[in-house]
Amino acid sequence: MGVRTILLQAEGVGPEPAVLELSPGQEATFGRSSASAPVDLVLDHPGVSRRAGVIRAVEDYWLLTNLSRTSTLVVENPEGGGEFLKVTPLRAEAPVPFEFARVVIPVAGGSCSFLVFAPQHSFLDLDLPDTALAGEPTVSAFSLDQSAKYFLVLVALCEPRLRDGSSAVIPTVPEVIERLSGVPGYADLSRAAVNFHIDYLARTKLRVKPMPSTRKADWQRGALISIALRFDLVTDEHLKLLDP
Repeated sequence: MGVRTILLQAEGVGPEPAVLELSPGQEATFGRSSASAPVDLVLDHPGVSRRAGVIRAVEDYWLLTNLSRTSTLVVENPEGGGEFLKVTPLRAEAPVPFEFARVVIPVAGGSCSFLVFAPQHSFLDLDLPDTALAGEPTVSAFSLDQSAKYFLVLVALCEPRLRDGSSAVIPTVPEVIERLSGVPGYADLSRAAVNFHIDYLARTKLRVKPMPSTRKADWQRGALISIALRFDLVTDEHLKLLDP
């Protein structure tokens, strides 16, 4: 099994926010940061502690430590049915099971947050005899959650070529945003969010190899389309997901 990395991204920090990648066993601190208390993920808000917490990557989940003495952290599942969990002050290494999560830090007048992407969970192959279930679970070559936002972004990228096999069109990020704007729950999809989903697909889900001779945005989107269609990860059947 390959290394299953956890990705962290602050929300609302420029058009292309920095992304932190953690392999199992690695950890990252987050907070407002200072010269005496530097952190890995900087949350530039005066209401956030200089060192607010720590995230440790495991395999397909992660651990959250709340370093605050007074504030409770809330972890939301943005793509679920409203699920969330609370990590109370000074709670150490609370396990978080969500594949996609938003960590919310309460501040005066609102909240400050960042996103965490974990690998898709592994499942046992129940088609095997009972005696074989004690071994390693079957892991798909490409683990894609068709209910996740990143998958719909991938479908939007593949749509022109699915509708016309001779098409060489590679949708731009603004075109993806416009195409998904009519889908319930996607009206406020930002350029930064789409860029992050594309990067997440390229880095973690489809593991495309960079091509130094081309522009990053072009090779990433083009490679994702090529892999998705070559292995039938996206088919004509998925186009109905784009229609409200």
